[in-house]
Amino acid sequence: MKGSKEDYIKYRISRAWETYEAALLLGEHEKWNSAINRLYYAAYYAISALLASLELSTSTHNGVKVKFSEHFIKTKKLPLQFGKLYSQLFIWRQKGDYDDLFDFDRDRVKPYFEPVKTMITEIEVLLKKEI
Repeated sequence: MKGSKEDYIKYRISRAWETYEAALLLGEHEKWNSAINRLYYAAYYAISALLASLELSTSTHNGVKVKFSEHFIKTKKLPLQFGKLYSQLFIWRQKGDYDDLFDFDRDRVKPYFEPVKTMITEIEVLLKKEI
């Protein structure tokens, strides 16, 4: 990683918010498969920032999910609902990206916008305590 740990964390949080905003735009245009992808990545970038705060790294998306659960959900630094949210987004992102003849719809995706926003916000609060 180039730059300081703090630079990387700030960059990842910035990417999380930018990607969340892209998900909102896609939702406005009813591009639900792309919106779920962007919601997943918004969460992924925020979680990557968290892992970096503990100097944890992984080379896979599944590794990020496992380390997030191990270091932040099981330790109760963040609520269990965030672990469940990220796991569901992880599954749905793969389904939306790789399953043929499958499309998400408004009713399935819309309820995930606010929880992802809340998760990114709470991760930012936790990072301010951790750094």
